[in-house]
Amino acid sequence: MKPVISVVIPVFNERENLEDLRRELESALARTGVPFEVIWADDGSSDGSFAELARFAEKAPHRALRLAKNYGQTAALAAGIAEARGEWIVTLDADGQNDPEDIPRLFAAAAGGADVVSGWRRNRRDAFFSRILPSKAANAVISFATGVKLHDFGCTLKVYRAALLKSADLYGEMHRFLPAILGYAGASVTEMEVNHRPRTKGTSKYGIGRTLKVVLDLLTVKFMGDFITTPIYLFGGISLGLLAASAAMAAWTLYNKFFNHIFVKDQPLFLVAIFFSIVAVQFAFMGLMTEVLIRTYHSANRRPPWAVAQKAGGPAA
Repeated sequence: MKPVISVVIPVFNERENLEDLRRELESALARTGVPFEVIWADDGSSDGSFAELARFAEKAPHRALRLAKNYGQTAALAAGIAEARGEWIVTLDADGQNDPEDIPRLFAAAAGGADVVSGWRRNRRDAFFSRILPSKAANAVISFATGVKLHDFGCTLKVYRAALLKSADLYGEMHRFLPAILGYAGASVTEMEVNHRPRTKGTSKYGIGRTLKVVLDLLTVKFMGDFITTPIYLFGGISLGLLAASAAMAAWTLYNKFFNHIFVKDQPLFLVAIFFSIVAVQFAFMGLMTEVLIRTYHSANRRPPWAVAQKAGGPAA
């Protein structure tokens, strides 16, 4: 029977959490009253996680796949999403901090008309300065920049309409921006409070170093969302701004020459300002256009930026 819900779980060195999570998932998903499947995407674990997942996949509704190396959480999610057959896709972490008991509530909200239901870890069980504070700042910036108002973009526990999610291109660290990406595409996005549990086994794979990646990826999301079909609005706006600044500096240079008797050759700051502006614009254009070229390449070739080394389970099993 074709599943209605596909649960996609990226896994990286979480062997000790997997059995407990499997039992909780089966119990919670059974309460939805619809057919479901669980897809475990092992992101190149080295602790034997895939052996455990392969054992799960011996029985339906579990399926497992192992990526050839550690590509990152976004790639693991994308690989699992590509395998999903359900009308709705649920994502959550494998560390046990997301509570599977929240899935029926989120699914009910999605079935009631929302395209994306995002979890909100209001009472988050993490270190304040290294995890919660940077997350709050990032969420505020992302909400302001994208116009999609969520309290917790970083919560992996979400429910998506599969038809919309499968149309999204996921590269880099883009998984955290999925609500914003789908919101740009016209999806209705809402959020619900979810339970967040402290980690009891294993070690966290997240660090404050991801903050820089979030900022850089946000620039890409903003550009791809607002200017991908009308890049002239961005580039033309920058060009007009630079022309206005150049005109103002040229006028100031002429003023100094005619009224203060300072020759242009004695005003090096004018040349430095022009040089810095040109270099900055060149780098900005180079970065943005490279993003577009990379996405065009992947879209044209239909080649995902990951490789699956092994699969276990499936419809036949």
